[in-house]
Amino acid sequence: MLSRVSVFISIILAIVINSLAPTFFSRPALGADRVKIYYGILQRSIPIKSLELYAETGYIDDSLAAYTQYLNKEQLKQFREALITPISLNVVAVSQFLYTPIGERLLGLLGDVIQLESRLTGFNAIRAALIISAAQRESFTLLDVLRNYPSSAITINLTRTQEIAQTIQSFVSQTQNAIFTVNQTFQQEINTTPISPTLRLRDWRQLGRFKGQRLTVTFNDLSRNRRFPTDIYLPVGASSPVIVISHGLGSDRTSFAYLAQHLVSHGFAVVVPEHPGSNAEQQQALLQGRANTVTAPGEFIDRPLDIKYLLDQLTRLSQSNPTLKGRLNLQQVGVVGQSFGGYTALALAGATINFEQLDKDCPALENSLNVSLLLQCLAANLPRSEYNLSDPRVKAVIAINSVSSSVFGQASLSQINVPTMIVASSNDTIAPALPEQILPFTWLTTPNKYLALINGGTHFSTIAESPDATIPIPEQAIGADPALARSYIKSLSVPFFQTYLTRQPSNISYLNPIYANIISQEPLPLSLVQNLTSTQLQ
Repeated sequence: MLSRVSVFISIILAIVINSLAPTFFSRPALGADRVKIYYGILQRSIPIKSLELYAETGYIDDSLAAYTQYLNKEQLKQFREALITPISLNVVAVSQFLYTPIGERLLGLLGDVIQLESRLTGFNAIRAALIISAAQRESFTLLDVLRNYPSSAITINLTRTQEIAQTIQSFVSQTQNAIFTVNQTFQQEINTTPISPTLRLRDWRQLGRFKGQRLTVTFNDLSRNRRFPTDIYLPVGASSPVIVISHGLGSDRTSFAYLAQHLVSHGFAVVVPEHPGSNAEQQQALLQGRANTVTAPGEFIDRPLDIKYLLDQLTRLSQSNPTLKGRLNLQQVGVVGQSFGGYTALALAGATINFEQLDKDCPALENSLNVSLLLQCLAANLPRSEYNLSDPRVKAVIAINSVSSSVFGQASLSQINVPTMIVASSNDTIAPALPEQILPFTWLTTPNKYLALINGGTHFSTIAESPDATIPIPEQAIGADPALARSYIKSLSVPFFQTYLTRQPSNISYLNPIYANIISQEPLPLSLVQNLTSTQLQ
């Protein structure tokens, strides 16, 4: 998703989301010397010193005890940790982000709940408190933000808090019901799918027989002023179908190097470009003050065009370059993308930017819990045009944790006619499974479609952490056993692309619930379905 940028987003969101329960006390709050909570004409307050005392010593005084009596031991522990956990971002990084369109959208959401004593929005006060806190030391805490809030008290609008809490409860319930339906359908399909006698003969998680080589080429599209390095993985042997891997926002071409190495061992040529303007370098430039946006709306156009340009250049090079000559089948191309890269894959497969859907969804953004809309709604700022982003050379795609609900919507996703696999994670809080993958799967009309659900997976489960990451992803955001999640991607992608790129129909037997059940393991059980309708999700 939003990759490492989303970690920063999550940090900011945590300040308010962790204060959104109607009881308030189970979440951190903001304020100068006291926190005031109002509900209609009723009002109560908590001294900030009570929160500081608890955070520093674990002692709960009488003022705080009135609230903490409703919490269990684990919730109390989480509450204290939230107050004192360091946030390692400097003042330039915080300031730059909070003045971007995405940052200001988040501040607007926060300001509806966290207000001034006058009960006006806390938009500017929250921004000031965060920037001042970041300026005071290298790693600041939520307690620092409390102390630096530029008002004698912070006011929590409990009415708005309850509205959001109810929205959260409804959203979580709908998501849980959808996940239950997917898993139930998976079990039903296991019982009705014929068992192939060869099903246990191959373990696609294992490396294949091909040795490979990697070379790095920098491409320069002068027409768009786009210069991007690209890793090319080549198997030793004859002409191979090509698979392109598109990284997510704030990531780089190392994020799925493990998958590239795995695919090349099974005989595929793999091409991994780095998208300037939405990669880790862009994120670093933002945090260092050299850029003023997380990403520009134009990235929704440039990312697919990067890959189209790349395929054009590889076609030219494969005719003249001795290393590439005769080794690339550029008429049989697959694309794998994660998060923003998932969008990229679906665009190349035939989905078009849906301005009508964006105009419908984006004005109501403040009422949505779908963080990915902060990214998707940037596309609404593009010049209105019919952008041709698809490529007929692309014959199959895998979209992992993709963002698509508003930027494409049902009308555009139904235009895709190539084999498509969508991978969702049940615990994805960045691109939530229900609106971004499960429902979009039901909108696909291509007959060869698959929905894989990693139960317990997060937005970051399948991403390999880059050693050069400017903001390391916290372990709790990655979730349990990312190596297992990555093994699922490897074991599903090989038979998928062998079936639809190399035309080995016998491997389709591995794209069914029985094989998914064979490789499924705790703590991230895997489900795979082909038949799911929007009616089942209602």
